[in-house]
Amino acid sequence: MTEPMSEPGATCVYDLRAGLGEGPVWISSENAVYFVNINDHQIHRFSPGLGETAHWIAPNKVAFLMPADDGSFLAGLPDGLYRFAPLDGSFTKVLDVENDLPGNRLNDGCVDLYGRGWFGTMDDSESSPSGSLYSIQHGPEGFILRRHDTGYTVSNGPTVSPDGKHLYACDTPNGLIYRFDISPDGSLENKSVFVRLPEEKGYPDGVVADSEGNVWCSTWNGSHVRCFTPEGVERAAFRIPAPNVTKVCFGGDDLRTAYVTSARKGLSEEQLARDPQSGGLFTFQADKAGQPQHRLKLSGQK
Repeated sequence: MTEPMSEPGATCVYDLRAGLGEGPVWISSENAVYFVNINDHQIHRFSPGLGETAHWIAPNKVAFLMPADDGSFLAGLPDGLYRFAPLDGSFTKVLDVENDLPGNRLNDGCVDLYGRGWFGTMDDSESSPSGSLYSIQHGPEGFILRRHDTGYTVSNGPTVSPDGKHLYACDTPNGLIYRFDISPDGSLENKSVFVRLPEEKGYPDGVVADSEGNVWCSTWNGSHVRCFTPEGVERAAFRIPAPNVTKVCFGGDDLRTAYVTSARKGLSEEQLARDPQSGGLFTFQADKAGQPQHRLKLSGQK
């Protein structure tokens, strides 16, 4: 295991100072990173060398964007899933999620190599284990939503291994990253603890699997992106000049440029004075390549 890299390993490329920046995804066809600022209902697009090239206002808190194969995104809002069309900025609701739990909201998602989406829910007050882990996919009859696991106060991740066989999801307040086997029919089996992160290293926020199956974990109140082998051994750590690091994605031609979101939420004036670019979008050069960004398959949808 290596010790954390020191600055200037990570630099701020967009000093947005977001309250709750999250969910970066790399869109290679646009050479751009899309990400969200959850509590301010914002979606941003950042292009290296150009800076922010667009931003949109969502109808409510927007937690994640899943790129779809028609150029749109599936966006997670508090009450369900919406189609977001960047061309005109429109949001169209496609599916209710947890209408029976008005205190919950959606939080963090990903797309696997089969074009299936995965996401979690959480208690917006972060006090009750009312969140769950879901998958979403499309078939001849439209959207199919499946609930796979429950008991999350703040669900994070999730991410899927490059071979599509394992899913990782975080139980953030308890410092746990779980690993599941994904069965051929898309069910989750054999839940186990992949990593138990010590409190002094922060809390596991978004996780992303790279092209070799390593799992990159951003740490809330931890100032790092930590990389774990497929066996759960920490192999590298990258210092980010912000306490609350939320998620990483991989971009550039070789998928080795890491883009990292962060948050100012909950930070004291002293912490903000020490790390004034908290809430910004950061970048560093990773020593492993990420997976290509998979897209949600909408073919067959009515």
